[in-house]
Amino acid sequence: MDRNEFAARVVAQTDRMYRIAWILLRHPEDCRDAMQETALRAWEKRATLREEAYFATWLVRILINECRSIQRKRRRLVTLEEIAEPAVPPQDPALSIALQRLPEQLRLPLTLHTLEGMSYEEVARTLRLPRSTIVGRIQRAKQQLKKELEV
Repeated sequence: MDRNEFAARVVAQTDRMYRIAWILLRHPEDCRDAMQETALRAWEKRATLREEAYFATWLVRILINECRSIQRKRRRLVTLEEIAEPAVPPQDPALSIALQRLPEQLRLPLTLHTLEGMSYEEVARTLRLPRSTIVGRIQRAKQQLKKELEV
């Protein structure tokens, strides 16, 4: 894969990458940092991509790892304003708040599957978990959201 093709593929994934980074970091500067580091690391490690058909999944995996690295480096308090500030204006504020209350291990698979349109297999490959684990976590996330929204 040459530089132009690589750049075009990364640019095509920019919106998706930002939304996923936002789920994990909830701070615009951190999201942009994670996206830049992801692009750099992906370029450096492009030889490790076994099959080009899985480029988007591979890139998201690198992004998630980078977001977690930023979380570890920048342990800080999150203000109420940061929590309430959505990346995209929510259709339903109650749903947005309930989604943010989910633990990351449930929120991330649910978001990747439901909002990003990834299949269970793609989510499993991205998060390096068995498909059955992903299905279970998504089901638990939906149940918790339902309980939260019924109250």
